[in-house]
Amino acid sequence: MRQAAVEAAFRAACADELAALKPGNVHVHAGGHGAVVDDFLRSAEAAAPALCRAGARLGERVLEAVSATQAAVGWNTNLGIVLLCAPLAMAAETAGSDLRAALQHVLRSADLADADAVFRGITLAAPGGLGSAPSHDVRQPATVLLTVAMAEAAHRDRIAWAWTNGFDDVFEMGAASFARALDRWRDPVWVTLSVYLRFLAAFPDSHVQRIHGAAAAERTRRKAVSFERDLQYSENPALLLPDLLAWDAALKAEGVNPGTSADLTVATVFVQRLQDVLRDSGNRC
Repeated sequence: MRQAAVEAAFRAACADELAALKPGNVHVHAGGHGAVVDDFLRSAEAAAPALCRAGARLGERVLEAVSATQAAVGWNTNLGIVLLCAPLAMAAETAGSDLRAALQHVLRSADLADADAVFRGITLAAPGGLGSAPSHDVRQPATVLLTVAMAEAAHRDRIAWAWTNGFDDVFEMGAASFARALDRWRDPVWVTLSVYLRFLAAFPDSHVQRIHGAAAAERTRRKAVSFERDLQYSENPALLLPDLLAWDAALKAEGVNPGTSADLTVATVFVQRLQDVLRDSGNRC
């Protein structure tokens, strides 16, 4: 019954991300960008069965999860999450103790049909700032493997970069931040926020950069550096809530949504929960 455990891990990771006050994103403290928490909870619930369906191909998982999300909420709430978590869920089906090795096999094994289905899923989701590409445009039938298409987009999209670089951001940077914060706080809210701020401080958010430009993305990154430092040295992180809420409101007033950092945060939490699933499966063997 690993599929049920993987589905539960995905839903829980999405809920964990929404419980943390991530400035600029929708969370339990405040909606934003025309959305509320329930939109994202319904999206996770709708996408989970397709995303985690045992035996499904990678492209099928992405396209059907996007389709289910569109049917549930009517707009794109989770494309980045789906693109990151579908290969992780597929890897968890067959992984022993090494989820990352299984993920590499999933990424290498994706064929042209998978690429075409992923392209159709991206087009259906119609993410903000998608634009057109001089080669491997997702609005056209796929003519190259996903590894090639993602490599071409990696310089402008951090999710494509993750695909091209073995999800290093998630397994290295995100996992290290998760472990440090868990050791210190033991509270998933602050752990999740720590991971989010780590990504947001480490590099300009590619969603912000596509919509608002490089200068806005860099300003957001620099502000995140300050908040990450404050959180790391705080004895009582709850005292940061007023400042976090103020920055959250300012970002939303400008329409700035660091969505890529939030997507990477969900993927990081999902990986940690999948590691628990794999350990539990191993202990039952």
